[in-house]
Amino acid sequence: MDTVGIFLVGVAIAVGLAGILIPLLPGTLLVFAAIAVWAFVEQTVAGWVTLGVVTAILAGTLLIKYLWPAKRMKNAQVSTGSLFAGAALGFVGFFVIPVVGLVVGFVLGIYLAELGKRRDQKRAWASTVHALKGVALSVGVELAGGLLATVVWVIGVFVS
Repeated sequence: MDTVGIFLVGVAIAVGLAGILIPLLPGTLLVFAAIAVWAFVEQTVAGWVTLGVVTAILAGTLLIKYLWPAKRMKNAQVSTGSLFAGAALGFVGFFVIPVVGLVVGFVLGIYLAELGKRRDQKRAWASTVHALKGVALSVGVELAGGLLATVVWVIGVFVS
């Protein structure tokens, strides 16, 4: 692959990494797809090994991304219904308040659902904080996996 092609793959990976932080883009999928395209164009052993390592990293990342925060939220007794309420209000908030509405709606949705369930403001807020920590952990794990996959790709580019 020529320099322009490698640059374009790098841009696609950067967009994927941004997509992990901005929930409008399928970040991990973009990182994987960009590296897969590079490997298929390269058709070298280094390209295939890089793709295999990246696939294992991203698959492990996705598994950890869902299991680790879910366990923490379950231990904190945050219900799945509260998370769905947060997601629903986050979706509405995205259109009502541009840019920050997604976060505001998510927090408000979880808080209101937990308040309705627990009838105690202090406990509802504690559950909301646990849910936010779980989401932050999930994003952090996914970002770490995406960055590690990027490092593996950069090494693959230099090896091939």
